[in-house]
Amino acid sequence: MAGHSQFKNIMHRKGKQDAMRSKMFGKLAREITVAAKLGTPDPAMNPRLRLAITAARAENVPKDNIERAIKKAIGNDGENYDEMRYEGYGPGGVAVIVEALTDNRNRAASDIRSYFTKSGGNLGETGSVSFMFDRVGVIEYDAKVASDDAMLEAAIEAGADDVASSEDGHEVYASPETFREVAKGLEAKFGEARKAALIWKPQNTIAVDDETGEKLFKLLDLLNEHDDVQNVYANFEVSDALAAKMSA
Repeated sequence: MAGHSQFKNIMHRKGKQDAMRSKMFGKLAREITVAAKLGTPDPAMNPRLRLAITAARAENVPKDNIERAIKKAIGNDGENYDEMRYEGYGPGGVAVIVEALTDNRNRAASDIRSYFTKSGGNLGETGSVSFMFDRVGVIEYDAKVASDDAMLEAAIEAGADDVASSEDGHEVYASPETFREVAKGLEAKFGEARKAALIWKPQNTIAVDDETGEKLFKLLDLLNEHDDVQNVYANFEVSDALAAKMSA
């Protein structure tokens, strides 16, 4: 299993803990506020806000929290956040991309650089690893929504580029240009997706041994726990045994 999917599944299982769910709610609310500030507070007219709300609903963020985050943007309350992308190499030479929304660039850069350094990796310049990833849209559905063949057929009809189906669910990929139309087509057939977002998908993955994998997961944990960090992507692959161990 590729690194992003492995780490996503591990974080999902760990994320049932109340403290981590609370932190996740805060990050999702921050994205909603930023999306509403940059566009219009109407999700029907603001694709980024619609995606942010979809992501929040998928994580069971209460409706009141979502509405409060939008009102915060309308009232122009609170901090202004800068969108930042950090790139570097973690243990084993694994490429890592970090997306952040921060009200203090210096603090965020310093913290993230220290995490890379302590893990035995190093933070690079913007563009230093992103060329090894593709910017794509992903639309996710639970496995029970449709059979593999039915999802593939619907995805092709909607204009998607690729589909990956497993017991964890269906992941439909589309280019940034066609992403919104593909998502609309699938929603008309299967209902609202559990996730719809633009991500960094690794072109290839690097296999790392269990010892290196544990160090890498510690780095990814630290990054995800940082309040400013919204998303983390990496191009690694570890054994199923280590993935199971880290999920425990």
